[in-house]
Amino acid sequence: MDVSTQRLREMRGLAPHAEYVVSTARNGLGEQPGSGCTPRGWHVIRARIGDGLPLTAILRGRRWTGACYHPEAMADQPRQDWILGRILWLSGCESGVNRGGRQDTQRRYIYIHGTADTEHLGQPVSAGCVRMAPEAICALFARCAVATPVFIGSRHPLSFPAPRRP
Repeated sequence: MDVSTQRLREMRGLAPHAEYVVSTARNGLGEQPGSGCTPRGWHVIRARIGDGLPLTAILRGRRWTGACYHPEAMADQPRQDWILGRILWLSGCESGVNRGGRQDTQRRYIYIHGTADTEHLGQPVSAGCVRMAPEAICALFARCAVATPVFIGSRHPLSFPAPRRP
């Protein structure tokens, strides 16, 4: 994911397979809890949530509320950060950077998820997660398994780092 262009590139080997417009954090990049920042570095998908739900299913606490989003809901709750359709929950891979301690991505509940705020995609406006259009997250979700690597930064490194041994 290239934060500087607000684009998520789905790769097949070293070749791009698909590209999606996203929104990362309005507060920029960072790993500290409560910062409202999107964490940097290598991550993996820890969990896939929402398989089989409607495209606009409203999720809270990683569970479907039983309701689906409709535009009138946004008018009634304009500040609500809607999580729609699917969640790809991220877990950091870099000890001391985005894994373990206070900066742990998973414990910060950082997701790639659907949003109702599609007019601001391409701009950094989230509270730390990576937002996508509901159709886009559903397409990506269908092709991503648990443990799929995800890089968040300004440039994509050429390879996934080898796990560090204690």
